[in-house]
Amino acid sequence: MPSRRVHRAWFTAAVAASLAFTGLVAPAQAEDAPGTDPTVQEPRTAEAAPAPFSTTAWTSPGGAASPGDFTLSPGALNAETTARVARLDAVLPKSGVQNLLAGANRTAEPWCSRDPFGTAPDPDVKYCLQNDDSVSREWVPQGITGVSDAKDNELWGEAGNIRLFASYDGWDPGRETDPDPATGDCTAAELAADDACNQKGVRITFVQTRTNPATGGVETKYRHVLLGWTYVNSAGHVSFDGLHAAEYPIQKGVHAGGIVWYGNYLYVADTRNGLRVFDMRTIMDLDPDGDPATHDAMGADTDGVRTTADVQDKTKVGRHDNVWYSFGYRYVMPQVAAWKFKATQSNPKGSYACVSTGAPKASYISLDRSTTPDRLLMGEYCRPQTGYPSTGRIASYPVAALEGRSADVLAEGWANYLPLAGGGAQGAAANGGTLYVNESKGTDEPGNLWRYRWNDGRLVQDGQAVKTARGAEDLYLERGTGRLWSLSEHRPGSASDCTANRDAADPVGTDYCQRVLYGHQLSRLDAQP
Repeated sequence: MPSRRVHRAWFTAAVAASLAFTGLVAPAQAEDAPGTDPTVQEPRTAEAAPAPFSTTAWTSPGGAASPGDFTLSPGALNAETTARVARLDAVLPKSGVQNLLAGANRTAEPWCSRDPFGTAPDPDVKYCLQNDDSVSREWVPQGITGVSDAKDNELWGEAGNIRLFASYDGWDPGRETDPDPATGDCTAAELAADDACNQKGVRITFVQTRTNPATGGVETKYRHVLLGWTYVNSAGHVSFDGLHAAEYPIQKGVHAGGIVWYGNYLYVADTRNGLRVFDMRTIMDLDPDGDPATHDAMGADTDGVRTTADVQDKTKVGRHDNVWYSFGYRYVMPQVAAWKFKATQSNPKGSYACVSTGAPKASYISLDRSTTPDRLLMGEYCRPQTGYPSTGRIASYPVAALEGRSADVLAEGWANYLPLAGGGAQGAAANGGTLYVNESKGTDEPGNLWRYRWNDGRLVQDGQAVKTARGAEDLYLERGTGRLWSLSEHRPGSASDCTANRDAADPVGTDYCQRVLYGHQLSRLDAQP
């Protein structure tokens, strides 16, 4: 019989036993179990049994959907979260976005040999991630946004050409005790030997194309930032953990399938729950001098005890014996608020099928600055099946209303079912009355980039699909360059991740399953038949 697999090697038996009945496990904390269970993270939408198909709800692919189902309510813990982040802010030094970018420690290579496009036309621009990020089993890229979303002038201070993408921890992202030893939780020995076993949640990668002041040449540099959830542990100290979702098997981890940077705030999609909110002004720096070996001094919490930080130990997170850890990441951005679906969530568990009414899935989000007011788009990834014909709904919100956090925010402008008969939408972006949708086609053929327009309230196809990358994900429109950006998620290494799917159209040595960031020229897309 295989050994019992655990989430963290440092649990006490008492804590593990007390949580066994809930299916939840606490993160690493030197001061025993936290007083507020950090696995209960906002947002958490009310769950119900899967809803039966309603003939009055489903119209047809492209037809109108109910915008009321998309209503978002402020998270119940928003005030408490604000107070905890303020305490953390008093202890840990901060870094602005420009300082973070100036010290970016990784390089994206333009036009390398990695080619997820295969027989599809090349994009306008393509950047390859470093080898470990390109083939990582641990981190899977999903959502994408950038400074063109954040600011009307597309500059953050004086910095431009900034793009952000989100990745979820695909090694073991949930907070459940997974019974499958092949894909489930790590043993104590595995945790000690491989920090990838730790459930790190979600990270955001800041990418900038800029001029190198030393050489005068153009370079693209990037840096990873861990997203965090603050709480107060049993010792009364403010601490933080990675992002997690506790609703297994309803949701295994936070997928971060879409992100939007608007003003100071970063919105992250939480599939069955709603939106998590982060603030660019509270990016914490655990290594201000840039030397991991020095273990820099941090501040004191309300207990007055001075603390230090250790960014070399990749196996811990949060405060332990007056030392701060962050799974080895220099930067941590804590969640500051949440928006949850007001309607009950009743999508079938463990399935890609979607209900036609009630709370949707926040599979991906994007920003439309071509409208007045600016709108945040939210859509669903769905695969229709018997009894659940929905192709996925998509709707829009006035994005500025999400900064209030004191009243419900309603979808307005439009709400539709996607025209994709087979579903599979991974991302969508709107501009000037056209809706662009990325449809994934698995690992053995390029994806489809569709164009739709509204006609009498319906979404109708506008031209043929444009072939794009395998594993195409979220979409982000960069207005100044006129590029529609996306990224590919697949990696080599297993049959399901393409190794067994090479064919005559993909010559030997073509690394079509290694991850890239890419941009299509919008004018070229629109010119396609």
